[in-house]
Amino acid sequence: MISNWRQVLTCLTILALTAGCGQPGPPPEGKGRLIPMEDFFRNPEKTDFKISPDGHYLAFLAPWERRLNVFVQKIGEDKVTRVTSASQRNIAGYIWAKNNRLVYVQDQAGDENFRASAVDADGGSPLDLTPFAKVKVQLLDELEESPHEILISMNRRDPRFFDAYRVNVYNGALKLVGENPGNISVWLADNNGQLRVAVATDGLTDTLLYRATEAEAFRPVAQTNFKDALDPLYFTFDNRYLYVATNLGRDKQAIYRYDPEKGERLDLVFEHPSVDVSGLLRSRKRRLITGVTFFTDKRQYHFFDPERQRLQNDLERRLPGYEVVAADGRNLQSKDETQILVRTYSDKSLGAYYYYDRVSGDFHKLAEISPWLKESELVDVKPINYQSRDGLTIHGYLILPKGVEPENLPVVINPHGGPWARDHWGFNPEVQFLANRGLAVLQMNFRGSTGYGKAFWQAGFKQWGRQMQDDVSDGVDWLIKQGIADPKRLGIYGGSYGGYATLAGLTFTPDLYACGVDYVGPSNLFTMLASFPPYWELEKQKFYEMIGDPVKDEQLLRQVSPYFHADRIKAPLLVAQGANDPRVKKAESDQIVQALEKRGIKVEYLVKDNEGHGFHNEENRFDFYRAMERFFAAHLGSKVEGPVSRK
Repeated sequence: MISNWRQVLTCLTILALTAGCGQPGPPPEGKGRLIPMEDFFRNPEKTDFKISPDGHYLAFLAPWERRLNVFVQKIGEDKVTRVTSASQRNIAGYIWAKNNRLVYVQDQAGDENFRASAVDADGGSPLDLTPFAKVKVQLLDELEESPHEILISMNRRDPRFFDAYRVNVYNGALKLVGENPGNISVWLADNNGQLRVAVATDGLTDTLLYRATEAEAFRPVAQTNFKDALDPLYFTFDNRYLYVATNLGRDKQAIYRYDPEKGERLDLVFEHPSVDVSGLLRSRKRRLITGVTFFTDKRQYHFFDPERQRLQNDLERRLPGYEVVAADGRNLQSKDETQILVRTYSDKSLGAYYYYDRVSGDFHKLAEISPWLKESELVDVKPINYQSRDGLTIHGYLILPKGVEPENLPVVINPHGGPWARDHWGFNPEVQFLANRGLAVLQMNFRGSTGYGKAFWQAGFKQWGRQMQDDVSDGVDWLIKQGIADPKRLGIYGGSYGGYATLAGLTFTPDLYACGVDYVGPSNLFTMLASFPPYWELEKQKFYEMIGDPVKDEQLLRQVSPYFHADRIKAPLLVAQGANDPRVKKAESDQIVQALEKRGIKVEYLVKDNEGHGFHNEENRFDFYRAMERFFAAHLGSKVEGPVSRK
């Protein structure tokens, strides 16, 4: 939950019946039941289980008044207590702060100004810990050894910068332990909860800062260009060294031990030849590093500790056919590590949570997350790769509808958001929903996606609407050459950067797509860069380097902003936007809609006044995906619940 620029950048992921796309083909016959749209996008039955440090309680999120709230259950008892009463907005996240005390965060109407509140396990003694307007709180560390405090950061003093505080979760007392001079983007505490590492940035150069004790001032240890990662993960258990994920002198990120006193990289912990590695597993009780986790096409593990390897083998034997993730961190296992939570994943299931007492041997299912979805009715997510026009290998995932030959199908191209993120194998309700409607779906990790090394990531710099978009178009070409896609029934849909890629696809390759759906996507890169939230100020120069400088690269940004070329769009467009989006302002969607309407082109425009960057309230999700379903039925000939007009 530490805020650094890579996590920040990752944040950038009705029925239009206009002329110009031709008649859609007949709906595919297919086999199997048309699953109700609501079943894909309902709130989970129960999710996000966490265990108290003493192992006495379980907490989880579940719906109440159609919003996700925190519930608590004592282990071994049937009674369940709801401890929050959110009715306007989901609880966005929570932790067990202490054995009997929880802390949760919530924003208002999607503004992402998260406030922290605390409550007892029985629902008593509720307290707003940060009762400040227009302030964003981030939870940094539970401070396991402290009886009363946790570590947070917030931008109360200056909306652009986050200071670090200890906050007493019982009375709300705040103590400033890290005053941000205006350039700190990361704070990190040691295993004793002492704030001893920070990362400063001037926009393009990152500086690792270190102090031996909180009584000392931070001093610079190492400087790197932002293109070179030196990301602190944890302190070693003696609090002398750091574990870092770094690509200094190499292409792929690997994990090393690092000496912060001398600013020296020490021994290599783990590397992978094809992908970045940054996931480090550890046992705090036994004071050792147990393994690493990383993603190729799917999640992978490498274990150093035989006991942790045996646990994984045991769990995979009990739960065959699923990705199995055992708790390796705080709140996911008891402090003594005898009680753990286990989560399953697959491409056809949101999975389930299990409880495992490693002493008594008690192993039982806690909950299916979406029990109303049946795996037998859903489809495989198949890892694929193809070559871009300049020879770069692009990895992705292909999802084919059930019961039809993979020939001449209507297809939705689905580029991910970020764009400095990547798609993973697993359950995605959107692609399963589209496949159930008879549509094939292609997801691709275009250049600029993370996880594939420094060169692949940097290949996307200043390539919005250019080579990044070519990688998307080359995926379409690959599908057509494979005989899978009907060239006349190609749609494109994405959110955030994926929304931009949708607009870019309709603008710069106007003959390629029959229709598009833009979900909270930017249309004008000048206004997007000028309207970021104030706490992204430190990252602005990095955005200029990666997207384009509004002054130095004015011509480039004008060339790749769909708004300035809206006269080229001829395919039907559906736009969805949250009115309170702090990342991609509503003006981004307003501009493209108005530009098209000035040309007499009707755009279906769905705006939700109580949402931000994406729709979190269940009823708003239903409205959006119902509109999408009808839109694709009208323009791609896919299946739909109920009648739909076609042109």
